[in-house]
Amino acid sequence: MRTIVCFSLVCLSLLCLCAARPAHAANPSQAMVTLETSVNRILGAIKNPNYINPATRAPLRQQIEDEVLHIFDFSEFSARTVGAPWRGFSDNEKKRFSDAFANLLLITYLNKIDGYNGEQVIFTGEKASSAGDRVEISSSVTMKDGKKVPVAYRMMKKDSAWRVYDVIIEGVSLVKTYRTQFQDILHNGNADALIQRVNQKVKELQGA
Repeated sequence: MRTIVCFSLVCLSLLCLCAARPAHAANPSQAMVTLETSVNRILGAIKNPNYINPATRAPLRQQIEDEVLHIFDFSEFSARTVGAPWRGFSDNEKKRFSDAFANLLLITYLNKIDGYNGEQVIFTGEKASSAGDRVEISSSVTMKDGKKVPVAYRMMKKDSAWRVYDVIIEGVSLVKTYRTQFQDILHNGNADALIQRVNQKVKELQGA
């Protein structure tokens, strides 16, 4: 349940991160620009009048899906989530798990889009690593009840592109949250058991 709650908040923040940028960020980093660009495209699809019509929604949902797959590095996300056991996965198992995990996060995201209520978000800052190849972008989500929820995006530069590899919500890492769940499964099984469980969860969400 904690995992779904965390990802729900990620969805809300992704949907409205194109809100105000902090005054001191007159020259935003390329990472922040990349994140904002993806969010603007997602918002554009959601605001399209055709989105509310089931008969014309499919192309827009595909556009959103493509954008999510573009901004998140699911391969890096998968490796960090599985942790040390990842080194023991075969190339085939790594690909199968990455695909399954991406589907899990994506279907969770898409299922939450229709519940978007216009929560407000502002960027509160960004902090880059000394090497400049990683950056953490901080934001604050103001929920409808007035509660402010801190959300940070950890991004890394790979192949000349900035991608999200972890999200921190109220101090809790999404990667670590999933890792705890996956380690329980790996402790009593193997890569195939984990992949099967993730695919099972995807089917459950698709049937919801």
